[in-house]
Amino acid sequence: MSSPRFLQIHTLHTYTGALLNRDDSGLAKRMPFGGAYRTRISSQCLKRHWRTADTDPHSLHRIDGADLAYRSRKIVQDLIIAPLEGKYPADVVDAIKSAFQVAVYGDKGNTSRQVILLGEAEIAWLAAEAEKLAAAAGTAKAAAAAVKQWTADFKTNIKAMREGCALPGGLTGALFGRMITSDRAANIEAPIHVAHSFTVHAEEAESDYLTAVDDLQDEEEAGAGTIQDTEITSGLYYGYVVIDLPGLIRNCAGNRDLVTQVVYNITHLIAEVSPGAKLGSTAPYGRAELMLIESGDRQPRSLAAAYRKPVGNDLEDAVAELDKHLAQLDATYETGEARRYLSLASADLSGVERTSLKGLAEWAASHVKDAPDA
Repeated sequence: MSSPRFLQIHTLHTYTGALLNRDDSGLAKRMPFGGAYRTRISSQCLKRHWRTADTDPHSLHRIDGADLAYRSRKIVQDLIIAPLEGKYPADVVDAIKSAFQVAVYGDKGNTSRQVILLGEAEIAWLAAEAEKLAAAAGTAKAAAAAVKQWTADFKTNIKAMREGCALPGGLTGALFGRMITSDRAANIEAPIHVAHSFTVHAEEAESDYLTAVDDLQDEEEAGAGTIQDTEITSGLYYGYVVIDLPGLIRNCAGNRDLVTQVVYNITHLIAEVSPGAKLGSTAPYGRAELMLIESGDRQPRSLAAAYRKPVGNDLEDAVAELDKHLAQLDATYETGEARRYLSLASADLSGVERTSLKGLAEWAASHVKDAPDA
């Protein structure tokens, strides 16, 4: 068997009468492929639901050693400066706040801040630095002088802190990476790569006309309290995720036990956690009707081309096309990936062992111990 450098996860999910991911006009996101428009779910949407599924039994944040992270433009104000307010003179706190905004968010930190991701360790270090500066500066003038020196040393000091920290960007940063334009040394390369999910068939959508009755409206009054319309879609979606195991091990400071649990949990999350808004009116919940996981050492390749020609919104047809395309790739490239899968379809994937989700997650996680170092 080839070395388990990459895990490739392929899924088929069905969602009916839902609006899973909207564009700037409030309509379902779409993409053209194979001469037909498909409904799609963005990778950002998928990743957010997986990483914020905190009540799920397989939440990433329930893993021992999984440091939290916060993605926000208000980190400095809410998590670093707010604890100082009322404890130290306001002009001292303001001087520290201004310097920290620029240090964290860049030159425009006091006027235009980007949403960035910081881990618990980074936030704790910044909060301790702010507290130390505030305690040592009795006046705004003294605070300004202190923060000037602190700012000059900031990148060197926070770099040293990050190098001594297992998960500087929290588990979220270790999995999905981060980019901070104000500090390139803080960037983290994502070892989990997520494609936009799309329907294997042409889009299926309609405009849903809805009204809301005013419970206190007099019987003599005609009309509804509210009249609206929204788009709803139905579809069978192909999804694709790649896990670069050496990259994930590197980002987790070589802790293979942590990575093993991450792979186990995220397999469950991909299969069971649904993206989507309008929960109260569409209940957009579904589980993978097929999940195929491959382990190998060659460059990953999506199976999306199986659906270049749209197939029907039918699981059996979609699985058959996937099986056919996979057999053609095997015959052409002979890359020798090891495979396991789960499926609700009646037909089997050729030459692949079928199992349960638990068995599939355990099988995927078992490859971490044999993965090469980064």
